[in-house]
Formats: sequence, C-alpha cells, structure tokens
Amino acid sequence: MRVTAQTKAATRERILQTARELFAARGFDATTTRDIALAADIAAGTLFNYFETKDAIVASLAAEAMANGRDEFERAPLDAESFEEALFAFVAAGLRKLKPLRKQLPALIETTLSPLASATGPEGYSIRESHLETISRLARKHGAGELPPVALQLYWTLYTGVLLYWAHDKSSKQELTLALLDQSLAMFAGWLNNQQNQTTKSGRK
Repeated sequence: MRVTAQTKAATRERILQTARELFAARGFDATTTRDIALAADIAAGTLFNYFETKDAIVASLAAEAMANGRDEFERAPLDAESFEEALFAFVAAGLRKLKPLRKQLPALIETTLSPLASATGPEGYSIRESHLETISRLARKHGAGELPPVALQLYWTLYTGVLLYWAHDKSSKQELTLALLDQSLAMFAGWLNNQQNQTTKSGRK
C-alpha cells in the first residue's frame, strides 16, 4: 500500500508528540527508541525511516520549539534601543519555548548543537543557521553591521553555554540563567563594539 505524504507527516508528528511525552515523564536517558515506537503504535524499524537516532528526535523537537520562539519574538511589539536588548528578547523568547526540553538539552549540545561539531546533521544545521540568520538580521537592524564568521561562532559558543547552564539551573524560575544570559550578551556586544572600533581606526591609518 502506498504511503501518502500526508500519512508520513502524521506519523512523524505522532512520533514527535510521543517522544515529547515520554521524555517529560521518564527522562531522555530512560526512554528508548523502542519505547517511542511502541507508544506511537508503529514498528521499531519504522521509526528509523523518520529519525536516525534518538538525538535526531530531540533535535527536531528543539527546532520546532525555537522556530515557535522566533515567531513569538517577531510578532511581539519590541522597541529595543540596542542590539544587546534585542538579542536578550530574542533568546528569552526561545528559552520559553524550549522549557519542556530543558533537561534534554545537554545531550543535544554534546552532539547536534556543539560549537565544535563539524557536521551537525540536517536538524542541527537548520537550528543553528536559522538562529544565526536572525542574529545577523538584528545586528544589521540595530547598526552593528554585517557580523563576520568569528563573531557568529563566538555568539554560538556563548549561547550554547547558556543553554547548558540553564539545563542544570536549580534557582527559582532559573533567574541565574537570565543573569548569565545578560552578562554573556553584554560581553558579546562589548567585544563586537571593540572589534568594530579597531577596524574603524585601522581604516583611518
């Protein structure tokens, strides 16, 4: 029997929803792909037609959550006076959407989202590129200019560091993460401003 694109999409969504529920109830490590397949009412082998690994499932969930966070950020009226303020609002919107996956983030950061990963796979590439495209657009909008690759790499390293800290943050409402985020973005904005000033001075010589 021919499987239609609609059926495939429905099956993929069922796998993701099932995984989301099992990860929340049992945790990432205690949940196997066989558990997910069984709960989603599909054969264990069928799951691998949609996701190569359990990490790929988490990556898809994270990509969806971050896309929702980006949409929320884009819809919300924002009158940020600086690039740094816009960055904080954007990242905070993403954290709100990622919250159900907070405990699963370490596994994702070690593999798919690692700043050191040379090949992140399709989901990891999509997450990183979409996020950095928004960062680059915000930089241009707020007068920071075109961000060079080294600036984007520095930002991504700081960002994933904040995510990893957040995954283990036991403070009330994770306010320590918000403080770390604020400090990290201030450091990034300060470094970027310094680099731009040096470039301007060099151009005048």
